[in-house]
Amino acid sequence: MRKIYLFLIASFLLTGFRLQAQNHSVDVKGFLEYSNTTWAPTTSASWIGFSGIYNRIDFHWYASQQLTFSAGLRTNFDYGSMLAAFNPMYEQYLTQDNGWMDLTFKLASGQSYLLYSNIDRLNFKWSLKKLEVTVGRQRINWGINLVWNPNDIFNTYNYFNFDYVERPGSDAVLVQYYTGSLSSLQLAAKLDNKNRLTAAALYKFNVANYDIQVLGGVMDNDVVLGAGWAGQIKGAGFTGEASYFRNKDHFADSTGQWVVSVGANYTFPNSIFINTSFIYNSKGTTGKAGLRNFFEMGNLSPKTLTLSRMNWFGEVSAQLSPLIKADFSAIVNPYDGSAFLGPSLAFNMTQNLELYVMGQLFTGKPATEYGDFGQMYYLRLKWSF
Repeated sequence: MRKIYLFLIASFLLTGFRLQAQNHSVDVKGFLEYSNTTWAPTTSASWIGFSGIYNRIDFHWYASQQLTFSAGLRTNFDYGSMLAAFNPMYEQYLTQDNGWMDLTFKLASGQSYLLYSNIDRLNFKWSLKKLEVTVGRQRINWGINLVWNPNDIFNTYNYFNFDYVERPGSDAVLVQYYTGSLSSLQLAAKLDNKNRLTAAALYKFNVANYDIQVLGGVMDNDVVLGAGWAGQIKGAGFTGEASYFRNKDHFADSTGQWVVSVGANYTFPNSIFINTSFIYNSKGTTGKAGLRNFFEMGNLSPKTLTLSRMNWFGEVSAQLSPLIKADFSAIVNPYDGSAFLGPSLAFNMTQNLELYVMGQLFTGKPATEYGDFGQMYYLRLKWSF
């Protein structure tokens, strides 16, 4: 089956380049990145490191005014002591494909290295006046807030995975109909690698300069209802999302779960940006919220964005010079006292070359939400083309 997928992808790419010669439009872009990561765990005095080379290629073939084909390929070569320390679990985590189609391919591996590729975009988009239909692996983004997105039931965003800017896709069908200049209706359905169905409808509209959305459907074993908004209060962005989940097979004899996130942000005239947000989980604990390991962080859902009853987020960023940007973010669990701190610096060395350094510093007592991760230090050098 994988060979069939690869043959189809190669055929589409070759066809696209042939059509380029016939004055049809093809767009190819991507980047090549060197990464170095050092982990200082809480359970050991020894630091663990690993490095990697990460390549991404995004391909768009505009076959006509109505039809677009898109594909995105990620290829990673990771190596170092962290892989050796956690193999085979780490290798299985990196090469697991949660989509209905298995489009992640292990190319080579050893005790301390891994080369693999993942196709996270592979879709056709058909547009006709007010109607758009997209079929295949795609990003369905129903989230509004910048950090936590309870409405994002198709592709849950993990804030800590900063390397994956494009975010994962779903094997899905998305139908969007524009009912007005500021309103639209979306119908979407996806299957995952366990043939579990997520299907929902979302309606967007505008009231008093606020963008409002309401949604309803099913997510795996739950019925889900949700709503969100985005607007401004005296120049400050004001956003929010809320979703309600309830087991559809035990609807009468079970209790539901509310996940709510509200945020605000503001940019000052000197370009200093501040952002704050909180999340509420009705089934979250008010005690120690630990017991989540590193590998679970990669498989979040809107129901597990936090294990605590509430988390608070704050961020401030500043453009120190035209070429240097500084950012500092923090997440605090007010119940168990654990916290995350995220300082970073980005250097635009040339138009296409960026150096990025960051720390992810987790603090707290054992078995708290952020107390068992330790500290992570990152260096990224990215060349875009």
